[in-house]
Amino acid sequence: MDEQACPRCKTTKYRNPSLKLMVNICGHTLCENCVDLLFLKGSGSCPECKIPLRRTNFRVQMFEDSMVEKEVNIRKRILRDFNKREEDFSTLREYNDYLEEIETIIYNLANNIDVVETNKKIEQYKKDNKEQIAKSKAKLGRNEYELEEMIELEKQKEEERRIEIAKEEVETKKKKIREKEALIDELTFSDANAKNIVESFASAIQTQKKEAKALASAKVTQFSTGIKFGNQGNQNYTVPKIEEGPLYSYTPIWQQIEGPSPPNWRELQARGYVSHIRNECQVERAGGFKAHVACLRALQEAMAGLYHNPSQRQAEFATV
Repeated sequence: MDEQACPRCKTTKYRNPSLKLMVNICGHTLCENCVDLLFLKGSGSCPECKIPLRRTNFRVQMFEDSMVEKEVNIRKRILRDFNKREEDFSTLREYNDYLEEIETIIYNLANNIDVVETNKKIEQYKKDNKEQIAKSKAKLGRNEYELEEMIELEKQKEEERRIEIAKEEVETKKKKIREKEALIDELTFSDANAKNIVESFASAIQTQKKEAKALASAKVTQFSTGIKFGNQGNQNYTVPKIEEGPLYSYTPIWQQIEGPSPPNWRELQARGYVSHIRNECQVERAGGFKAHVACLRALQEAMAGLYHNPSQRQAEFATV
């Protein structure tokens, strides 16, 4: 809670949930009321670091940590001028060095390290690359413009949804008031039983709620992400039926040995094949190696091809 508090008036988010904190270029926060009081005389300074402040530089804090807010602001300001792309460099190493230089500048400004020298370096870069900076700003990609348009459209839709929800809430409140007044009038001027009147009104309200719920469920809810995918609003889409083929049946692998049949896993230990083989150590076992696996593989390779007859094989190929 201490981080979400105004350092001047000590008001916290816990005491005032609607508290709006604002941050300046120095990274320190003030609530909106303190900002207004600070600039009543036309100028003011930060209550923590005492640097001169301007009213136009204050903006609403988006992150809980004010230092993150400060770094984001510095990064935006630096990248407006340090806007070279990879195709502007002859080698990838030069481009990586350029990116590393940008990160060093941002880190120094965000943490108040060699601020004067860093600002001089930025001004010198602006003078040396004035034409290139202007070209890069004019050559903003089309995708960036499209993204800005989509974000703006999303904001407009969100505002329209918010207004619509507010109207529905107001209409619901008015409807409840009208129903209450109608019930009071009915109880006042009607000669019928009061209990029957209340029950009839209650049943009518329940019926209206069920109808409203049915209409609300029938409404199509479109998920908006700021990007329109094709046929997103088409609700008549049916999932295609997948035809399943036959179930998989495992067929054991058969290998032509052309020799005596090698022992299986159980016969290795019973016949003593592994008695004279060094056991695997813990490192080998961790890597998946086992002694009886190597023994079985060696026996299979030794016995394979013992009965091989090249002349018989040539005769078989000749008949084919």
